[in-house]
Amino acid sequence: MRFDRRSGVFLHLTSLPGPHGIGDLGGGARAFVDWLDAAEQSYWQFCPLGPTAPVHGDSPYQAYSAFAGNPLLVSLDRLVEAGYLDAADLEPVPDFSEHEVDYDRVREYKTDRLRTAAERFRSADGDDGSARASGSATEADREAFEAFRERESGWLDDYALFMALRTRYDGAWTSWPEPIRARDPDALDAHREELAPEVHYREFVQFVFDRQWRDLREYAHERGVDLVGDLPIYVALDSADVWASPEAFDLTPDREPAAVAGVPPNPQDDGQRWGNPVYDWETLREADYDWWLARLDRLFDLVDVTRIDHFKGFDEFWAIPADSDSPADGEWRDAPGADFFETVGERLGELPFVVEDLGFLDQSLVDLRERFGFPSMRVPHYADWCQEGDMYQPMHYPENSVAYSSTHDTNTLVGYCENLSDRQRSCLEYNIGADGSELHWSMIEAVWRADSVLAFTTMQDVLGLDEHARFNRPGTTSGNWSWRCTVEAFSEALADRLARLTDEHIRN
Repeated sequence: MRFDRRSGVFLHLTSLPGPHGIGDLGGGARAFVDWLDAAEQSYWQFCPLGPTAPVHGDSPYQAYSAFAGNPLLVSLDRLVEAGYLDAADLEPVPDFSEHEVDYDRVREYKTDRLRTAAERFRSADGDDGSARASGSATEADREAFEAFRERESGWLDDYALFMALRTRYDGAWTSWPEPIRARDPDALDAHREELAPEVHYREFVQFVFDRQWRDLREYAHERGVDLVGDLPIYVALDSADVWASPEAFDLTPDREPAAVAGVPPNPQDDGQRWGNPVYDWETLREADYDWWLARLDRLFDLVDVTRIDHFKGFDEFWAIPADSDSPADGEWRDAPGADFFETVGERLGELPFVVEDLGFLDQSLVDLRERFGFPSMRVPHYADWCQEGDMYQPMHYPENSVAYSSTHDTNTLVGYCENLSDRQRSCLEYNIGADGSELHWSMIEAVWRADSVLAFTTMQDVLGLDEHARFNRPGTTSGNWSWRCTVEAFSEALADRLARLTDEHIRN
């Protein structure tokens, strides 16, 4: 896919302003799209959209499904507009913070309301006491719901049953009774019948998520804003994906991981053990990558461009024995590389990918990336500002790259600059021609000025926020993914400033 010289802003949906403790697909999302339009930005980038798990700190990179949407992102206000809830159903609204997400409180509050909406939607005649005008589905609603179930049955059937079973057995699928753990057909049928109301609830939530998402995407497109999604290469062990498609993963006969993902030690650290099951790429290849094609087809249906997280894993991957806690015990194994992307291109057409290739940037990875022309990532946080020609200094970014002022995994620009040594900061200011005042805006301008075909900043950087607004600290399991902005952040002055920068460097 060929990209034009454009720019955008990263802001995950949970960080949007809104009345119910977390960003969602309602008014706050539309206010941000309007702000992007005013700022002459043509991309909105965000983290993965899947249903997050409390046990993983609600990380969007450890979801219960690679296909489903996060129920916490469903707008309750939009459900009121649709007639599935009454305004009174939203009361009382807890005293949620405007500045950070308390996932436990949000989950309790929103789940109760989502269940109410699902129960009313399921009621055909209001016999449960709810009025037809305040929640019972119209004929058009029911037809749309059935069309959604049929269209998405390839993943929805397994996901809805998986989540119903997690509720029934109160835990990960690896601890379920053997017949259902091993997907015995009779056990599946029996549980699907027994848990029909819970399965319906899970299907309904995905239906309204899908409907709200498509409405938001249309709203963005009407204002010239395309959506940039995120593709984590790995999925969580406790997910509908691994339970429903164990053959796609490197598991033992007992359906436990034989090896898990991570990265090896390097001079700066001891490596990382992520714990996700790795793929059985040979089995996937023999099946023409059908599981992956279904996953990508769903993602391409929701977003316009996809960032591939950990692109290295498609070239070769670090596999750590599941019974080892040490990343050093792992080994590099071959991944399908070009064969995978050629198959995807043949089956799905254009490949709208940009790739995260930070770390372990060897020739094999570069060759794979360049073979398909995927733009690579450049982030100034990794620069040695006193080293002439450093590849992470914006003045050296190649055209076929994506320049970021910072990312969801790095410190904010202000936090980064505050932690630089005096020598590095002096070299930075010299290299980008900054006078030291409003250094974050000088850095954003350096990124916008770069030859990179795409440029992104974060909302935290536009606002000039320090380290307290950092979104994620890799390698930590708590205190992440919680930062939020208020609607006041979407100011006309900031939009005008970013628009001027964008016009000056011809990014629209």
